[in-house]
Amino acid sequence: MQGVRYIYHHSYTCLLLVSVVLILFHPALSIHFSILSSTETLTISGNRTLVSPGDVFELGFFTPGSSSRWYLGIWYKRVYFRTYVWVANRDNPLSNSIGTLKISNMNLVLLDHSNKSVWLTNLTRGNDRSPVVAELLPNGNFVIRYFNNNDASGFLWQSFDYPTDTLLPEMKLGYDLKKGLNRFLTSWRSSDDPSSGEISYKLENRELPEFYLLQNGFEVQRSGPWNGVRFSGIPENQKLSYMVYNFTENSEEVAYTFRMTNNSIYSRLKVSYDGYLQRLTLFPISVVWNLVWSSPVDLRCDVHKACGSYSYCDGNTLPLCNCIQGFDPWNMQLWSIGEAVGGCIRRTHLSCNGDGFTRMKNMKLPETTMAIVDRSIGVKECKKRCLSDCNCTAFANVDIRNGGTGCVIWTAELIDIRTYYDDGQDLYVRLAAADLDKKRNANWKIISFIVGVSVVLLLMIMFCLWKRKQNQAKAMATSI
Repeated sequence: MQGVRYIYHHSYTCLLLVSVVLILFHPALSIHFSILSSTETLTISGNRTLVSPGDVFELGFFTPGSSSRWYLGIWYKRVYFRTYVWVANRDNPLSNSIGTLKISNMNLVLLDHSNKSVWLTNLTRGNDRSPVVAELLPNGNFVIRYFNNNDASGFLWQSFDYPTDTLLPEMKLGYDLKKGLNRFLTSWRSSDDPSSGEISYKLENRELPEFYLLQNGFEVQRSGPWNGVRFSGIPENQKLSYMVYNFTENSEEVAYTFRMTNNSIYSRLKVSYDGYLQRLTLFPISVVWNLVWSSPVDLRCDVHKACGSYSYCDGNTLPLCNCIQGFDPWNMQLWSIGEAVGGCIRRTHLSCNGDGFTRMKNMKLPETTMAIVDRSIGVKECKKRCLSDCNCTAFANVDIRNGGTGCVIWTAELIDIRTYYDDGQDLYVRLAAADLDKKRNANWKIISFIVGVSVVLLLMIMFCLWKRKQNQAKAMATSI
């Protein structure tokens, strides 16, 4: 009986040892930690990382590409090709493989080989009696919070407020008005250098906010305002079945975000170092990221202010730049050789009485720097309001859903406009009565010409039919 007990005990011990080995060395069974306490550290030599619940994201030290410098960052854990989404010390790397991340005085601090701080969260002191922890959340957000408070509103600091080149689901891009933060994306300098690059994507907060793609601070491309479905200047950003977009504008924030409705699909927005805003998606059956869309698409028409004021870019015409009806090129000589930056000027000055509007379809709305917005009225009231303001140059709906709602009025030059084949929205440009009459006269000429040609063709057909009958009658008389 004792032998049986011994064999049973020995078997149990072996089974326990095998289980421990499996847990330690099998990735699917490994025990991961997502929390760093105030008594713990992460070091490069220790090779320890934090892994988010669900095993989607991992935080640790890394060296990108051929670089010898070390960074603290976050990447997708289960993606075959290492994909970084956030870098803490992007502009102050560790020069060698000695680095320590710890919590000190309620702040995260990254120390180099000489124990000098190269990055910290720079929080002001709070309640010292309550211990704090750092945690990597399931959505990839790295936060500092009190040990006993898991509520998002109680986060003391979060990486989502300080993005690098990537926008993840549930991150917000734009203004947090309560904190005074403008969260924007800045590209890497190169494929193996995470330091701040030349390209950024930033929200301009105005009555009708817009995002700008910038290169060294200069405007390269404009998103157009949010039209209730998407940004009017990025028609490629179509509705996807596995994703929901949202743009919030209130007293607390002005921000864009998106979330996934299918968590088995990964998706992110990225600003690339070569100058593009990209939507990248990874499907469960793939090992490489799929480029869903990239902006700018048409480098001829998507470039900011490609055609000057009161003109619009059309990728299907030559030349690309066209004056709005009722306007002529400011400099015909330059215009004729394709230099359209001077834009167009009115043929007839507005009189503030008897003016009207020309409707331009499928347009990217003009830059909204001097725009006035009233979301409580519709297009008819908007037209009346524009006519009552002698400075009004154009108007449009703010929201294109449900037949169009809201009102945006421009009181300055109309710039950075383009037309799309089947996207965009209606823009109503104010014209003097004389220029409207010219259009009406031109329309009547076209209609008259069409009617005249139709009548002539009808008469010819009738004559041919009559002639045919005549010939048939003669043939019958001859045969008799």
